[in-house]
Amino acid sequence: MDGASRSHGGVHTQSPAQCSLRPLVIPPSHLAPHPNLTFPISGAQIDPGLHFICWPLSSVAGRLSLRIQQLDVICETKTKDNVFVQVAVAVQYRVLVTSAYDAYYRLSDPRGQIQSYVFDVVRSTVPRMELDESFASKADIAAAVGSQLQSVMRDYGYEIMNTLVTDLSPDSKVKASMNEINASRRLKEAASHKAEADKVKQIKGAEADAEARYLSGLGVARQRKAIVNGLQESVAAFSDEVEGAHPKDVMDILLLTQYFDTLSQVGANSLILEHDPSTVANLQDQVGKSFLSVT
Repeated sequence: MDGASRSHGGVHTQSPAQCSLRPLVIPPSHLAPHPNLTFPISGAQIDPGLHFICWPLSSVAGRLSLRIQQLDVICETKTKDNVFVQVAVAVQYRVLVTSAYDAYYRLSDPRGQIQSYVFDVVRSTVPRMELDESFASKADIAAAVGSQLQSVMRDYGYEIMNTLVTDLSPDSKVKASMNEINASRRLKEAASHKAEADKVKQIKGAEADAEARYLSGLGVARQRKAIVNGLQESVAAFSDEVEGAHPKDVMDILLLTQYFDTLSQVGANSLILEHDPSTVANLQDQVGKSFLSVT
């Protein structure tokens, strides 16, 4: 029997000095920590590539990925104004190559550890803010989470690359009430602007009407002045050219002419007017007195 093999009660055992070479493939962006089980060496690791180990004296406890990983954490908390919100935080992290031994052996559940710290920071930061302030301070919340995780997780072999607050969601009823408040505020502003526009329109309309009435009055005054001047010139010319004619006679003729012109215009509108010589005489006296008083 070979010296490397011994018999104990019919059971063959292999000497610890004997081992067999076995291939070991470590994928890219991975490493294998602490390969030697017989003589553990802190910090020993196998880099990516093809390797041969002496089994069973050496073995691989596990593999660690060096790629950047992301952990999504949803934490429920309340704000300073007693509104419950759900805060979604994304933590991007990776294993430090120089601390692969710590990353593998010092933490049994690194994702759970990160999640616990996220809960602690979020539930101590958001309650100091009101709801509107928390929406405006998402960067501050993310910075607080990242600062806490950086200082703690580096000791365990993990590097925190970035922390992001991806969502901050209150209850659906709170969202509906916030939308109603915003809509009411906008409707109030719209009504105020509309009232102001109506006010400006009415003011401008009144100013335009006043200007139109003023110009219309000027036109009527000029028209009456032109009529009076024309009548004066007509009476003066008629009196000069016709001997024995008096201004009163000329005024009577002009009044009768105006009267018949008025009748012709009124007749087109189907109006019934009293017409007799006494009416004409009264009209003549009234119009004559008014013209003479103007002149």
